[in-house]
Amino acid sequence: MAYKISTATQLSDILKSKRKSLGLTQEKMGKKLGVSQRVYARNEAHPEKVNFGRIVDILAELDMDLIVRERHTDGDDIATDTESW
Repeated sequence: MAYKISTATQLSDILKSKRKSLGLTQEKMGKKLGVSQRVYARNEAHPEKVNFGRIVDILAELDMDLIVRERHTDGDDIATDTESW
């Protein structure tokens, strides 16, 4: 599944949803990343305040990729399997 992200809030929602679907708690994610549950919770809730490298690390732990592509002006900028939050 692919998601179009236009705001930090959307990224936060996706990170939380994916973590929960994998049966992971914030504490477990924190341990995987070498931080406390409190730090991870802050990262997940406010990704706009997080170092880009940390976002990439979080995505990797959630078995997700970050893909950046150019926008299309013909209105076909979302693949058919992309979900917008």
